[in-house]
Amino acid sequence: MDKKILLTGIILLALAMPPTAGLSVVSTTSVLWDPILFIGGDRVEAIYIADPAICPHVQGDIIPNRIQFQRDFIANADLFVAINGSVDRENVMPFVEKFMTANGYGNVEWTTLQDPSMVWNTPDGARALAREVTGWLVAADPGNATYYEERSGEYIRMIDAADLSGEERTVIPGQEAIVMIWQREAVEDWLGLSVVTVFGPPFYEEGRFVPQMIVDDIINNPEKYQNVRYVVENMQSGEIAKGIEEALQDQGIPAKRVVFTNFPRSIDGVDSIPEVLAYNKGLVTPGDEQTPTPQDAPIQPAIAGVAIAGALLLATRRR
Repeated sequence: MDKKILLTGIILLALAMPPTAGLSVVSTTSVLWDPILFIGGDRVEAIYIADPAICPHVQGDIIPNRIQFQRDFIANADLFVAINGSVDRENVMPFVEKFMTANGYGNVEWTTLQDPSMVWNTPDGARALAREVTGWLVAADPGNATYYEERSGEYIRMIDAADLSGEERTVIPGQEAIVMIWQREAVEDWLGLSVVTVFGPPFYEEGRFVPQMIVDDIINNPEKYQNVRYVVENMQSGEIAKGIEEALQDQGIPAKRVVFTNFPRSIDGVDSIPEVLAYNKGLVTPGDEQTPTPQDAPIQPAIAGVAIAGALLLATRRR
C-alpha cells in the first residue's frame, strides 16, 4: 500500500512539473529570436548570433566569436531561422554554415521568411512576423500546436498594446521629420509623421541622400525645414545624422535628433519587438520624448569585442 501511495505521489509530482524545453532554435538576429522565444515559451530554447546593437555587416570579426561561444547549442539545434535578407545572407548565415560543415555537424537547412524585405518595426509588420513564426514552430513541433497558438495570441496582444493609443493619434501624426530611410515606413505609415526628406548611406540612391547633401539643402533652402521637429536615426546604421541636427539648429530650427532601433536587446530594457515599438513611439511623443542615454547608444565595432562576453551571458533566455 505504501508503495502504491509513493508511486501515485511521484506520478502526480511529475504531472505538476512544467515541461522542459524540447525545441532548440538558432536565429541569425534577435528579431526572430524574440517572437520564437516568447511564442515557444517553456517548450523552446533559442539563441541569436549577431549583436543586436550593431548592423551585422560590420560584425565580420565578432560573429565567428559569438558562434564559438555558443557552439554546443548550435551544433545540436533543431531549427535554424533567418530573415534571409542581404544582411543575413552575406554576413551571418555563411558563418553558421561554415561552422557546421567545418566541424562535421552537417549542412544547415534554413527556415526563412517568405518575404525577406518585410518590416517588423510597425504593429502590422510585427503581427505578420508573429504569425509566420508561429507557423514555423507548429510545423517543427506539431504536438504543441495549441500551446504555440495560445502564446502567439498573447504576443500579438502585446503588440496591440504598443500601438498608438487614441490620445497618441492626436499628438504624434503630422509632426515634420527628416528620417533615415530604413525607418521611413515606421515613421510615415505607422506614426504618421510628415517626412520632409530622407537620408541614407552612400549606396542608397547613388549617394544623393547622404547626410552632407541634406545639410547643404538645409543651408540653401532653410524655409523648407522650418517646421522640422525630429531627425530620426536608425541605431544599427550608426550615428550619421548629427550634422543634420546641427545644421537645423544653426538655422534657428529647434529640431531634435532621436535614435530609433529595429532590434530587441539593442537597448537596456528594450528586450522584445513590442518594447521596440513602444520605445520608438515614445521618442516622438510630444511631452514624453525619451532621450537615449550613453549606454543606449550603438556599440561601435572598435569596442564591440569588449562587450561580447557580457552580451553572450544574456544571449539565451527561457520563459
